[in-house]
Amino acid sequence: MQQPPLAGTRVLEVGNYMAGPFCGMQLADLGADVIKVEDPRGGDLSRRLEPIVDGESGNFVRLNRGKRSIALDLKSPEGTEAFRRLASHADVIVENLRPGTMGDLGLAPRDLLDANPRLVYAAVTGWGLEGPYADRPALDIIVQAMSGLMSVTGEPGGPPVKVGVSISDLAAGLYATIAVMGALAVRARDGRGQLVDVSMFESSVSLAVWEAGTYFTTGEVPRAAGSAHKLVGPYQAVRAADGHFVIGATTPPNWTAFCRALGLDRLVSDPRFADATARREHADALIPLIEEVTATRPAEHWLAVLRDAGVPCGAIQDYGRVFNDAHLEAREFFVDLEHPTLGRLRAFGTPLRFESSRARIERAGPRLGEHTREILAEAGYDQREIDRLLASRVASEPEAAPA
Repeated sequence: MQQPPLAGTRVLEVGNYMAGPFCGMQLADLGADVIKVEDPRGGDLSRRLEPIVDGESGNFVRLNRGKRSIALDLKSPEGTEAFRRLASHADVIVENLRPGTMGDLGLAPRDLLDANPRLVYAAVTGWGLEGPYADRPALDIIVQAMSGLMSVTGEPGGPPVKVGVSISDLAAGLYATIAVMGALAVRARDGRGQLVDVSMFESSVSLAVWEAGTYFTTGEVPRAAGSAHKLVGPYQAVRAADGHFVIGATTPPNWTAFCRALGLDRLVSDPRFADATARREHADALIPLIEEVTATRPAEHWLAVLRDAGVPCGAIQDYGRVFNDAHLEAREFFVDLEHPTLGRLRAFGTPLRFESSRARIERAGPRLGEHTREILAEAGYDQREIDRLLASRVASEPEAAPA
């Protein structure tokens, strides 16, 4: 078994909550040494997110798995100097602060890139490093609203609904990961790093693949359609006797098999439902006909019937079921992370699977400043300098773990 893909790559992560740290998590999973630079006065704000167990956030320790933590006061000369020394030997910096914040701290991206020409600097922001919106604050819900995601989420005519997960943060984190990998590939070829500018706004808008195809072709503005697909049908949730389940009978063979499985053979020759597009256009007539049948039996009955017929279908699972899903268990998707205070923690793993390499998912997110001493020593500080930094509260060590 080979080493992880990014073994030997050092990453500095500066930021809070999700987009930057989610990128950092991907890089750590791939084997990079991700050093999380945190304020000694509390660290990443996600450390305060519930649920809190023994003083540790269950969300933080999972999102920040595999990382080391150094607590530095970047508002002090000593703290910024320590960061510069770390950056001079880093391969990647990932930060998700507001544009200009690093410059205000005396750590402008261009200065860091000039000092270390091989550095890849990824700035993950709400709106991008420039443009009319650049200075606006950004939260996931604001970007979801501005990007159009909320306009196509929810039921037709219903109130605004955001995507249930923090999709704008997460999309930006994933795009930042892709961008970092691309920049590292360029560096391997040309020998130089570069600045990478990833915005939550553009990341979110880029997800509108079908919507852009429709609008730029026809001028039609896409709208919310509930669980239904906007272009083809039937591809949505339908009612059963005990709830709902989802179907995707859009190809000719699947449509025919679907109708026969439900005893609706007559619909196969109905001109209103001649193809997937027509079925979507006549959904107001089609779905009631389907639900007249599906509402008579429980969802599990119809799922078994449709699977036997080869028709794509699925249960609508809550996360209580997802996190105990037999398929995910069989593929060993869930992992146990070690934490110095909390012990072993259950978490999901990575969807990235390599034939000859491996991901590295071993430990939960660190305590605040847990690795301060060892990281400073690696940067060339001697013990006297480290003690002086710690004494001045420019850097700090973690409190002792509860007995």
